[in-house]
Amino acid sequence: MKNRGMAAVYKGDWARAVRAAGLNTVQGAFACDEGEDLHKPGLGIRRRTRLSLTGEGGACWQAYLKRYGAEPPARQLLRRLTGGYSCPAHAELSAVRAVRQAGVPTMEAMACGFDGNLLGATRGYILVSAVPGESLERCGQAFLEYHAGSPERVEQLTTALAALVRRLHAAGLVHRDLYASHVFLHEEGESIRLHLIDLARVFRPRLRRFRWRVKDLAQLHYSMPPKWVRDHWQAFLERYLPEATAGERGRWRAAIERKSERIRRRDERKARRASA
Repeated sequence: MKNRGMAAVYKGDWARAVRAAGLNTVQGAFACDEGEDLHKPGLGIRRRTRLSLTGEGGACWQAYLKRYGAEPPARQLLRRLTGGYSCPAHAELSAVRAVRQAGVPTMEAMACGFDGNLLGATRGYILVSAVPGESLERCGQAFLEYHAGSPERVEQLTTALAALVRRLHAAGLVHRDLYASHVFLHEEGESIRLHLIDLARVFRPRLRRFRWRVKDLAQLHYSMPPKWVRDHWQAFLERYLPEATAGERGRWRAAIERKSERIRRRDERKARRASA
């Protein structure tokens, strides 16, 4: 995707289905009225839609279409200075590629495009594949209850979760929204598969990397089921920081718990304002 007003469909079995749905152009993506819009507070210029794409022979793919309107000029300038990207869709495409290159399971980019003028991008979109399973926010407590008599299964989840976050951070990336709602769990027989989603804010910090990693870990600490945090957080840190001393892990733990507490207080203030 090199020119404004152009879009690219990436290689995959879904390519023909994407074109048939008209999602191979910016105009077609913004004209799409199929699927289910996913609303939540704070979306701003974003619109998210869940779609089913049907290909030859009845093959079907679940996908998410994310459409971005024009950003304010100051925000566009900041995006260019910090990442070199002309629009949020382009930035998210780069994040998907970087996370996959880091070896972290995530969605696949199916199509992406943007258009604009000499002042910058006016709108853009990205189409990504769905990932299997359900978010840990929704299924985490049920998972713990179901496997209450199989502690090794919970340890398997803890190990997999630590490996996912460690791999992301080892690549120099941070998520910035690393809540349990953005980690999907899929059980396949004896195996556990985790996928990371919602990569729109992923970036590679040049400064204060400890701070950014602590923020990611605090978001996870805050949003995971309390029983898992109480019983397995220390094991998670040991796997996330396998070469750290006990003192170093203690420093990390204290910083994470302080940040987690600040997130809790912030959310409580928001809830009080919303109910007032």
